[in-house]
Amino acid sequence: MMAQGRDKRIDYIEFNVSDIARMRAFYGDAFGWSFKDYGPDYCEFSDGNLTGGFAAGGEVKAGGPLIILFADDLVDTQKRIETAGGKIVNPIFDFPGGRRFHFTDPDGYELAVWSDK
Repeated sequence: MMAQGRDKRIDYIEFNVSDIARMRAFYGDAFGWSFKDYGPDYCEFSDGNLTGGFAAGGEVKAGGPLIILFADDLVDTQKRIETAGGKIVNPIFDFPGGRRFHFTDPDGYELAVWSDK
């Protein structure tokens, strides 16, 4: 049986971060995300499909679930990430169904970007 609406779908992702302004700049520049502040210690982000938050004050830990973003143009996206201050930790590689690469953001979270092209 298929899930209906938001049931059983990823709905929100939260990052503990050391500097909300730096993370806003990184994800805004690299991916064009929008933001809404909820005081000095919390900022919600939206990529146009999924929302999440940046929380200040908690322990920043690299790792956790691997969040995978989609991009029509991997090369352009990789350049944008590097320009915004991210580090490519696994260059573009092929896998069944497409290509992807992994990067870390300024606080060390590892994410991936994939494309079916």
